[in-house]
Amino acid sequence: MTLVPPPSALADTVVARLTAGYATAADPVRAERAAAYMKGVAPFLGIPTPERRALSRKVLASLPHPDETDCAAIALRCWELPEREYQYFAVDYLRRHVGRLSSGFLPLVRHLVSTASWWDTVDLLAAHLAGGLVAADRSLAKEMDDWIDDENLWIARTALLHQLTYKEATDSERLFGYCRRQSGHPDFFIRKAIGWCLREYAKTDPAAVQDFVGASRDRLSPLSVREAVKNL
Repeated sequence: MTLVPPPSALADTVVARLTAGYATAADPVRAERAAAYMKGVAPFLGIPTPERRALSRKVLASLPHPDETDCAAIALRCWELPEREYQYFAVDYLRRHVGRLSSGFLPLVRHLVSTASWWDTVDLLAAHLAGGLVAADRSLAKEMDDWIDDENLWIARTALLHQLTYKEATDSERLFGYCRRQSGHPDFFIRKAIGWCLREYAKTDPAAVQDFVGASRDRLSPLSVREAVKNL
């Protein structure tokens, strides 16, 4: 389903400034290398991250804070632009303003995760947007319970990673349950995500992760186990 960006004067200004500013820094050689590295998920302008973020600060200089409609409009309009750097801008912008977003923003996050999907945008959307929204409204965890079984692997990966920054606030029962439910998944990105979320939680509760991996070793892939216990 295609989502139509809502009207937003702020989005009009941001996108006009953004496309003008980023275009001046385009580097075709870097762009070709970046597109190849990202397996052709999108064309690139070829702007290194530090330079891109400096340009983004100029784009946003003197502009007001957005409301939720502005955030939706900016994100969706950036997702309509072909070059990947515009989507990076949108992710950074949403991360910055996640505290202004309501629980009703989660379906839009799902749309972004499932459109032009690759780890470079999905992982940040998972940990900082989906994760931020669920942290603010724990009833949304029930949505994650649906996402973990989604046939779209990027939606399932988002569910696995949404607690990545929670530390002591992690719902360990849910985390371990998700890892068990997807332990037999054949795709690298799911197996890697299982190991990653376990490794991250091990920084908070190493004994719990050690016990879980020990009890589930016959179900988890070698990749997931390797990643989970890397720092134990």
